[in-house]
Amino acid sequence: MRAHEAGALHGDIGNRGPAWLRTPVDVNDLVPQLWPRNVARGTGGALRVAGLDVRDLAAEFGTPVYVLDEDDLRTRAREFRDAFPDADVYYAGKAFLCRAVVRMIAEEGLFLDVCSGGELATALSAGMEPARIGFHGNNKSVAELTRAVDAGVGRIIVDSFAEIDRLTALARERGVRPKVLVRVTVGVEAHTHEFIATAHEDQKFGFSLAGGAAAAAAFKILDEDVLELRGLHSHIGSQIFDASGFEVSARRVLALQAQIRDARGVELPELDLGGGFGIAYTTQDDPAAPHELAKRLRKIVDGECAAENLAVPHLSIEPGRAIVGPAVFTLYEVGTVKDVDGIRTYVSVDGGMSDNIRTALYDASYSATVANRTSAAEPMLARVVGKHCESGDIVVKDEFLPADVQPGDLVAVPGTGAYCRSMASNYNHVPRPPVVAVRDGRARLIVRRETEDDLLALDVG
Repeated sequence: MRAHEAGALHGDIGNRGPAWLRTPVDVNDLVPQLWPRNVARGTGGALRVAGLDVRDLAAEFGTPVYVLDEDDLRTRAREFRDAFPDADVYYAGKAFLCRAVVRMIAEEGLFLDVCSGGELATALSAGMEPARIGFHGNNKSVAELTRAVDAGVGRIIVDSFAEIDRLTALARERGVRPKVLVRVTVGVEAHTHEFIATAHEDQKFGFSLAGGAAAAAAFKILDEDVLELRGLHSHIGSQIFDASGFEVSARRVLALQAQIRDARGVELPELDLGGGFGIAYTTQDDPAAPHELAKRLRKIVDGECAAENLAVPHLSIEPGRAIVGPAVFTLYEVGTVKDVDGIRTYVSVDGGMSDNIRTALYDASYSATVANRTSAAEPMLARVVGKHCESGDIVVKDEFLPADVQPGDLVAVPGTGAYCRSMASNYNHVPRPPVVAVRDGRARLIVRRETEDDLLALDVG
């Protein structure tokens, strides 16, 4: 929602809800922090992105369509690079990856983090320098590790003892010495949704710090002396706004670093604090700018290193959502508008949970606006829903839209660059939407729309 806490509405609201529900709003407003930087309303009130009218984009590419403001993405990548000049900034490809985005982040001087064989294949096919790729994942197969080693991937973040054994055997067979980091589960539960808080002990990622597994993994790698242990890695969750979690994480990881030094006489040269930096999906979100993040993280690391009498390690971070998330909006066409007994108005669009599962999966909140025009109609509290046969097929839980919204209108939902296309599905056999990059008044297709022929091509029965 534009100015209110999304997700607060349940059941019969009518005129009996909180006072903010009855506060007049301007449904034509665009809150800058929610939108790509080159989006504004043009003549007639239609949204324009990088000089192009969304009505023209819809006519050319159809709806739904993910619209990427390329300059916005590049600017955000540069902001992280410039804020962390002495660190390695790895773009977290799981947020959204395609060959065009690989080339964009490479051209802006970033490294790339991948977490599957498919993401690695995409990176290599786009020409990403293998030495600038990091490989994550809690269950990397022998085939995936082999490809990474043979390609010369710069570092592999090991996640289990079984993986250490696989990679050690592979390194001996190939006569190589892969660089690795040990992923440490530090017991910090970030202020985020349970399913995306990845650092507390009861979860699938990494080696437990409290249980001693992280230290044992590091000692095993050092003692076998086949893999090159470069450092430790921690990731505490996603959509994080509070630096306190990073402070606790850094303290615990650097304490382990000191333990390794004291036990083996080795001071590991690298530290990766992961990513998870939050973005604004609604006006309730207040993300920090990259330079502020850099200042806070550097202060934390410097302070903890001084406390442990450690040399300050070379730092890495992994922003994904914070770079691509705000750079994209999804453009839909309204199909039906349905008032349900005065309780709520449902605005159905031609996409839904197949192109954005996050609302259903994480109870995520989004904003929306009518994109093809402005309106003088009264604001109407609406729920934007999809076309799938699922009651949980919700795109935007609650948003003020003009009361005259009608079939054929275009609705734009900002902040959909991260984890929307990358988690898209073919539920109900709905083809996935295309991704269109817009820059300097030109639009280019970077991921084409799936077709029914694509779906049937996989059906060999």
